[in-house]
Amino acid sequence: MKSLSKEFFNRNTVRVARDLLGKIIEYKGASGMIVETEAYRGYPDEASHAAKRTPRSAIMFDTHGFFYIYFVYGSYFCLNITTEEGQPGAVLIRALQPLRGIRMMAGRRGVKTGKNELSRKQLVNLASGPGKLCQAFGLTKALNNTAVGGRIKVYSSGLKKFRVVKTTRVGIKKAVSLEWRFYIKDNLFVSRG
Repeated sequence: MKSLSKEFFNRNTVRVARDLLGKIIEYKGASGMIVETEAYRGYPDEASHAAKRTPRSAIMFDTHGFFYIYFVYGSYFCLNITTEEGQPGAVLIRALQPLRGIRMMAGRRGVKTGKNELSRKQLVNLASGPGKLCQAFGLTKALNNTAVGGRIKVYSSGLKKFRVVKTTRVGIKKAVSLEWRFYIKDNLFVSRG
């Protein structure tokens, strides 16, 4: 697998969001394939943290190819990768298909497996949402503002044969008509909402 370069992320955020599908994220012995993303840009995308520059959103203005990790709703972390030099943007990684380190992920998620393998439902539920994937991989705000390829790796998988679904983003109240959510069609690990 080939590491993605920083320049991969120095492109239009919406294009990067689509192109990240099928790529592999690896951190501390766990890996998963990206199966769902959402693009967020600066104003007039009012659903984006970068609709207005704040200390929290400055990373979306000032970098590309860096991880933007924040705590949301007082309960979970979200993993994003910044994009586009000169234009604020980031791609939210919404769901991963677990590949390696599955027992470790299950432990971090509090999934009881005993001596048996995970059930299909347990496996599908491990990283099928932004908060779930951060918990499964042990990603916290301590990794915010770190470069892609540093502690967290992103690789090209070589996987090319899948169909992409484009739709509106999930869980937002502004800019709801933008079709900036992408996922791999018929993939079981896509989030449900």
